[in-house]
Amino acid sequence: MIGQEIMNRYDKLMQRIHAGERILIDGATGTEIERRGVPQLEHAWNGGGALSHPDVLRAVHEDYLRLGAEVVISNNFATHYHALKDAGEADRFEAYNRRGVELAIEARDRTAKSDALVGAGISCWSWSGKHPALADLKSAAERQVQVLAAAGADLILLEMMIDIDKMLVLLDAALATGLPVWVGFTCEADAAGRICLRNGEPLDQAIAAFDDRRVDLVNIMHTEIEYIDACLEVLQSCWTGPVGVYAHSGEFRGDRLVFSSTISPGDYCTAAKGWIERGAQVIGGCCGIEPRHIEQLARVVE
Repeated sequence: MIGQEIMNRYDKLMQRIHAGERILIDGATGTEIERRGVPQLEHAWNGGGALSHPDVLRAVHEDYLRLGAEVVISNNFATHYHALKDAGEADRFEAYNRRGVELAIEARDRTAKSDALVGAGISCWSWSGKHPALADLKSAAERQVQVLAAAGADLILLEMMIDIDKMLVLLDAALATGLPVWVGFTCEADAAGRICLRNGEPLDQAIAAFDDRRVDLVNIMHTEIEYIDACLEVLQSCWTGPVGVYAHSGEFRGDRLVFSSTISPGDYCTAAKGWIERGAQVIGGCCGIEPRHIEQLARVVE
């Protein structure tokens, strides 16, 4: 059963969104701990920080909270069961997921930002190229979200959704916890210029796919900045709920980000002003977007 404190905190923030306010979320977590020297897990990207370098991960959350973020996302994007299995870390599945949320909560407590939300980010991305059957993904997702909910997450964020069938599996698992759910899509334009999920399915079809399920907010995330305006245009045509954006920036070489290739804070803020004008209310950053970006973005959101 979801605690009343969690629901009060979440309801308060959603009331502000529905009243037209803008909300700052954090920047990158995975690439930020990488930038600060945390080693990667082979086949589980930057998911290892909660156990290998908890102080660094907690400090990243604290930095974003002190800069004004009202939602911080736990470092659980790469801690789903199949990624950890590929990395040889399946026996620590519960520990990775529990500590990911706990460290974000500890950061909230240490910064006295009691109204900030801790969102548990989940995905089904594969770094090994192996993909489980939908039935196996379902059972693994159900295990993961129960751990995240028990650890105290305020909401669950589906991240980097690029496939409708897998998105629905994760969504149903997340909704079963009773926690509120936000869905984040990663998009690009196809050869005809239509905005699609990265696997080629049109974004509007992905929105229609969860029409009978409760989704409180849709994010466009881990998407190239050049595509965000077009994504928002599609959302305006088929989605009536609130919208968020946390784009990424930078060149990846293998699984590692080239940090020198990321957008400047000023240019990112210029782009974000346009997203706000298009109706985006929740604004932050994904891979490559650092505290220095969020520091300037806070003034834009205000």
